[in-house]
Amino acid sequence: MLEDKLKKSIARPELLQIAESVARDKSIDQEIVIKAMEQAIQSAAKRKYGQELEIKAGINRKSGEIEIARVLNVTETVESPSREISFEDAKKRDKLARIGDYFFESLPPIELGRVAAQTAKQVIVQRVRDAEQQKQYEEYKDRAGEIINGLVKRVEYGNVIVDLGRGEAFLRRDDVIPRESFRPGDRIRAWISEVKKEQRGPQIFLSRTNNEFMHKLFTQEVPEIYDGIIEIKSVARDPGSRAKISVSSRDTTIDPVGACVGMRGSRVQAVVAELQNEKIDIIPYSTDTATYVVNALAPAEVSKIVLDEENNKVEVVVPDEHLSLAIGRRGQNVRLACRLTGWDIDILTEGAESERRIEEMSNISKMFIDTLNVDEVIAQLLVTEGFSSLEAVAYVPIEDLQEIEGFDPQVAEELRERAIVALRDRDKALQKELKKLGVKEELINFEGLTLPMLVELGKEGIKTVDALADLANDELKELLGDIKISSKDLDQIIMRARASWFEEDTEKKEIDEDTEKKEIDEDTEKS
Repeated sequence: MLEDKLKKSIARPELLQIAESVARDKSIDQEIVIKAMEQAIQSAAKRKYGQELEIKAGINRKSGEIEIARVLNVTETVESPSREISFEDAKKRDKLARIGDYFFESLPPIELGRVAAQTAKQVIVQRVRDAEQQKQYEEYKDRAGEIINGLVKRVEYGNVIVDLGRGEAFLRRDDVIPRESFRPGDRIRAWISEVKKEQRGPQIFLSRTNNEFMHKLFTQEVPEIYDGIIEIKSVARDPGSRAKISVSSRDTTIDPVGACVGMRGSRVQAVVAELQNEKIDIIPYSTDTATYVVNALAPAEVSKIVLDEENNKVEVVVPDEHLSLAIGRRGQNVRLACRLTGWDIDILTEGAESERRIEEMSNISKMFIDTLNVDEVIAQLLVTEGFSSLEAVAYVPIEDLQEIEGFDPQVAEELRERAIVALRDRDKALQKELKKLGVKEELINFEGLTLPMLVELGKEGIKTVDALADLANDELKELLGDIKISSKDLDQIIMRARASWFEEDTEKKEIDEDTEKKEIDEDTEKS
């Protein structure tokens, strides 16, 4: 052992042999081991000759001889005799000596006792360990995002410790595929999610559930992906159960789905086997959102799709018999489709969508009958032509009303006048209700809020701009109830309400700066 050899004050050439052996075993630079030895010998020499002395120890890189020397600094006035030498005494030793130079006085070699040898061993071992950890970190720090192979070393409470050969990695329980079990000695394949440099050494974290793991597996199995001909656009996984992956090809002659599947499914099956038989749906990517969503919901058929780009929502209508297929087991299919496309997907059956449409048309028709004082036929004609509000009837170009079958100019003009009067009466009623609720004028005049919005807010106790500013976006949306408003408009309303906060902060800062400047000026005048 190294300790025993140091205790016996080993033959000098053996130092280089030991350093070479340790460096080779630990896969580190031999120079690091030699410097650790020098530091250990230096510490032992200070123990023998005195801690107050400045001592340097060196090992000859060719012969292995140990050289120990006391270091003295040349100064004009000696304050510390143990570390300094006067300029006069230095001139006696060397005529060329200058202030600031260093003299080295050789010291006799030392014999390492049991305690000193043990201390030397600890120093060397610690330095070697530090060098080993640093090398390990340098090796793996740039490998985050790669797939790596290793052997299971042990399993602790579901967490897997993986032996990488030159280090260990940590596979947390949450990053293990459900129902997947490992035993010591099992070969494992995982994705490096993170490499941290910590005091106890580099921490390498692995994952088998991350979407990027599947991405990298396909990259390894499909040459077209590796070459950049086929691109993986998005991945959505329910680890161990099912996954969806969208792909596109830069070469129109290559089918991206077929390339990923491979001959008789060989390529995709290799990935499936690695992921514990996780079912994988490979779908073609499309720049058209509607087409992309339809593809993502496969194998379900889609009858109709309506996009709400402002709220990033999609309404999908499917045949009644395809509802369970579109939703999937426990909502798995639609959930994965949402993650894959980045859109919120609502699924309706044709029957439910028809009933909802009939109900909406009936409600709008009834509203026209009550407010415009028209019969059911005219009301239904308006609904059929796409009119869904009084505002649409009141402010649409008169030509659009006249184009409706059975509507002459007089009927169109009369409907328009009735709609304007109805809106005026409604606004008066809403303003009266606002006064009754005690909504402040500042909020009534606030940009972006309609009278119906103000009434709903007033009913919930929101009567000032400050109260509005305290609301979060989702809270405001909930308070508005059935009133339709985009997320973008909600954000603008909230930020506009909070503008006064920033103005107050700015004013306070300016006041503080003015006060500070005034105090400085007063202090200057006094001085």
